[in-house]
Amino acid sequence: MMFFFDQTYFLIIIGVILSGIASSYVRSTYEKYSNVTNSKGYTASEVSRLILDNAGLQHVKIEAVKGDLTDHYDSSTDILRLSDATRHSRSVAAIGVAAHEVGHAIQDQKSYIPLKIRSALVPATNFGQKISFPMILLGVIFGYNQTLINLGIIFFSVALLFQLVTLPVEFNASNRAIAILRDQHILTSTEVPQAKKVLDAAALTYVAAAIASFLQVLRLVLLFGGRRNN
Repeated sequence: MMFFFDQTYFLIIIGVILSGIASSYVRSTYEKYSNVTNSKGYTASEVSRLILDNAGLQHVKIEAVKGDLTDHYDSSTDILRLSDATRHSRSVAAIGVAAHEVGHAIQDQKSYIPLKIRSALVPATNFGQKISFPMILLGVIFGYNQTLINLGIIFFSVALLFQLVTLPVEFNASNRAIAILRDQHILTSTEVPQAKKVLDAAALTYVAAAIASFLQVLRLVLLFGGRRNN
């Protein structure tokens, strides 16, 4: 197993550093604007309900979920889950995050193609992550069997495909959120750019994740892609 610490390991380190920087930036940005209360006094939960109802999504329920920034929309149950730190907050940051998640509900309503592709990729991604390294290891054990190794790399690459498809899904949800907050006059002209900064910072975490996945795939290709069967 020493190949995990070879000279290509710096690619993993780069991915970890980028992800750490993105995560730190989104938290610092969120904390900054979590101290800015929206002038109309809405809570994030109230804003979510308002946007959902205006979009004809009265059937979508809003529920609480434990954790910090664990907010998400579950398309399988039509439930929008807001974290404890978000749902009762009146901050511009919390409203931006909540509106972003409502953006996913609207994508679901409109059958947004990238969202459907991402949902379809979830089982394949989970399977690929479980089987990829055992398959690569078997390929190494059996005399660098290139067929097994290549299949392992392909299975692992599904995670990269998932991350790439995630990018337009997240960017689109944020764009929808900002447009709604502006056009429905939920936030003021001063507050909308502040909410956008929070969502732009959050988007960087998805970009960093995609880069990290690419670097992991590149590392596997450099390590095993050029081998020949014995």
